[in-house]
Order: sequence, then structure tokens, then C-alpha cells
Amino acid sequence: MELTVLMPCLDEALTVQTCVEKAHAYLRSRGISGEVLVADNGSTDGSQALAAAAGARIVAIPRKGYGAALIGGIAAARGRFVIMGDADDSYDFTHLDPFVDALRRGFNLVVGNRFQGGIRPGAMPLLNRYLGNPVLTFIGRRLFASPVGDFHCGLRGFERRAILELKLRADGMEFASEMVVKASLAGLRIGEVPTTLSPDGRSRRPHLRPWRDGWRHLRFMLLRSPQWLFLYPGLALTLLGLAGGAVLAVRPVSLFGLMTLDIDALLYCAVAAIVGLQISFFGLFAMALARKMKLPLAGRFTATLLKLAPLERSIVVGVCLIALGAAGAMYAVIRWGHVSFGALVPGEIMRITIPSVTAIALGVQIVFGALLLGFVEIDAL
Repeated sequence: MELTVLMPCLDEALTVQTCVEKAHAYLRSRGISGEVLVADNGSTDGSQALAAAAGARIVAIPRKGYGAALIGGIAAARGRFVIMGDADDSYDFTHLDPFVDALRRGFNLVVGNRFQGGIRPGAMPLLNRYLGNPVLTFIGRRLFASPVGDFHCGLRGFERRAILELKLRADGMEFASEMVVKASLAGLRIGEVPTTLSPDGRSRRPHLRPWRDGWRHLRFMLLRSPQWLFLYPGLALTLLGLAGGAVLAVRPVSLFGLMTLDIDALLYCAVAAIVGLQISFFGLFAMALARKMKLPLAGRFTATLLKLAPLERSIVVGVCLIALGAAGAMYAVIRWGHVSFGALVPGEIMRITIPSVTAIALGVQIVFGALLLGFVEIDAL
């Protein structure tokens, strides 16, 4: 069997029969050996009987969720290729040629693009159309170097075996992002074709919850890209804190004649450097753990960074920073002794003590962070 047309279904009695009939009509008109499979997620409105009457094969998926229904449907599909689409009549199952042609040409995943094919009036909420979808797609393309321009299009085709090897797990709507992200990380050949989105035929409220499901998409992408979630922001904060602290440790700085940054700003720079380094180590821990679990992640910079910072070298750097900070603290005590341990000028002594404490804190973090990295990467006995 060449093609399975897969439809997840949860209470789609008004439209599922029409969708199944359209899919069967397409298979007959093109002479394709195929089936229409409805992955029912616990419908209580008779959708199963209507789909079966239209000629669909029904598979019951007890685990709840859009992703769960599709994962179960993909596992049950008999075709070499699978084209999945919602059973709400928002996609036209009689116009699947672009997907089939691309799959036959060797693409492993072919995703529809509704922004290229057209979104008819009332088919997509304005929030999703102009904010949610474009922003999440931009983030996904940037984090994972993916060619897909519509991360959340529900009409897509794929080679069944290639997608099964990705071991997709997301139960909810974030399944759409998971498929594209994992396919991109695995180096699958991904294509895109224009797709038209029409208003659905439902009389009930859609299953999609924009804010909740949008957050789940974003959370999935960020957790799959710890270098952007932790490492890069942490390094940027650390460098900013160190650069600002280096300047303010010498003298106050006037900004355009409007304000003067002094020891209070120096303290904030110190905190920024310390917190930034800690966040950076979170990223390195996540990358090391992912490598240990053989979990594919985007980006090679962190892997290179892990190789450039072996345990012994990192400990040496940390110990040197601790020693430098301790030396600064002793110098501050000597300065204090010069005034018989009496009152000091805050603006002068704090320019010594704040950098000293910062160096000690950074050194301690580097030493113990390096030890924890070594523990994560140690071979199991």
C-alpha cells in the first residue's frame, strides 16, 4: 500500500464523513493504492460510525491528545507514505497531488504552508495568524535551521518509516513542532508546498487553546535548544557584567551628562556576571546530559565549548580566580589597616572588595561546575 490518509478525530460528526469521502475520491481518481484511517480519540458524538460508513478504517486511541491520536494513527497506518490532516474539513483532501509528488521524489517530510497557499476569511483567528504562528515559526526556524515556513500546518505528508524512527512522544498540539524539530535535527529531507486553509465545519469550540498550546510549542522548542535557553543568554550577561565592572572598578562613568554610574552600578555588574555564569553552566549541564543520553540537539558551538574546557583546565582557571579574589581581599584589609581599622571611604574600598568577591564567586562556580560536568559525563561502572 502506497498511501494512508490519516485523520485524528475527536467529536467531528459534522465533518468527518465529508473528509473521508473526499480522501477516498482522491485515491480513486489518481489510482493510488491507499486507505483512509481515522484515529479516534474517544468521540462521543458518533463520529466513528459515520467515518466507518464512509469507508474509513477506525483505530481507537485511548490516550488523550492531538499528538497521542496521531502517534497511534501513524503506528497503525499501512501505507508507505502518510498524509495527515484534521477531520474538520478545513483542508481539502481532494488536492493532495503536491504532497504525493514530493514524497515520490524522495522527500521524507512535506509540510503545507497556509501563508503561501491562502487563508480564507474566518479560517484562522487573527491572534494565531499575525502573532502566534509567525513568531513561533520564526523561533523554530532560527533555533533549528529548519526550512519550514509554517510550523503548525496540520496538513503534511511523510514517509512513515522515517517518522517512526524519530520516536515522537508529544501528546498535545506541540506534536506539530516536535515532528518538524526532530526531522530537522535528524537531517531528513524536508519540503514545503502551498496549502489553502478554509473555515472548519464545526459547530463547537475548537480544541486548540491559543495561549496554552502556544506556550507548549514554545516550551518544547526552548527545551530542545538549551544553548539558546541557557548558554547564550548566560554568556551575554556574564560578558556584560564583566565589561561594565572592569570600567566601574577604575572610576565612575557619566552617561551623556544625565547620570553617573558608581559603586552601586558596580555591584549590579558583579551580580550580573555571577548569575550569568551560573546560567551558562546550566546550558553546559543540559548539553552534557543530552550528549550522554544521545539526544540530538541543535548547534555545535556548545559541543566545541565542552571540548575546550576539560575538567583540569577549568579547575585551574577557577582556582586562579579564587586566588586573585583572595589577594584583592587581603589588599583591602591592608588598606583598612592604614587607617587603624577605622572608617573608610566607601567609593574607594568598594572598588576593591566588590571585584574581589566577584572573582571568588566566579572561581568557586567554575571549580564546582567543572566537577559536576565531569560527573555528568563519567562512564557508568
